[in-house]
Amino acid sequence: MKKLITILALATLVLPATASTTTARTHENKNIVQTAVAAGQFKTLTKLLTRAGLVNTLQQPGPYTVFAPTDAAFKKVPKKTLTALLRNKAKLRAVLLYHVVPGKVTATDVVKLSSAKTLNGKSLRIRVVGSNVFVNNARVTKPDVMATNGVIHFVNRVLIPPAR
Repeated sequence: MKKLITILALATLVLPATASTTTARTHENKNIVQTAVAAGQFKTLTKLLTRAGLVNTLQQPGPYTVFAPTDAAFKKVPKKTLTALLRNKAKLRAVLLYHVVPGKVTATDVVKLSSAKTLNGKSLRIRVVGSNVFVNNARVTKPDVMATNGVIHFVNRVLIPPAR
C-alpha cells in the first residue's frame, strides 16, 4: 500500500486523449501500474489491484497486456456485484486477472486474434467490427498505451470471467 501511495504521489502526468508514439515514449520508463495511475482514469482499478494483492505482480518485468477498465466502466457494474467482489479476494483476483494476457499484445496483434488466454486461465473473445475492437463485450477505447513491462488497452466495460 505504501508503494502505491508513493506512486500516486509521483503520478503527475496525464495521458493525452489519443494513443500515439509520443504516448509510448512518454511512458516508456513507467510500469503498467505507474502508467495506469498516471492516466488518472483508473482509480477504481488501482484500488482493486491493491485490495487483491496484484500491484506487485503487475510491476514485475512481464511483459503483460492489460485490458484496463476505466473508472467509467466500473460505474456500470452493479454496486451489489462490486461489493461481493470486495468481500471475496479470490473472486476479485480472478476478475482482475481476467483482464491480463501474458505477453505484449499490441493493437496490431490484437486485431489478428479471435481469442486470448488470460492470467486467470480463461480466454477472452476478440472481434473486430468496422474500426472497433471488442474484447468480449467491452470496446477498446484507447489502444497501445506502452509501459516498461507491457501495454495497456483502455476498455469501456469490466470483463467478468465465465463461471465455468
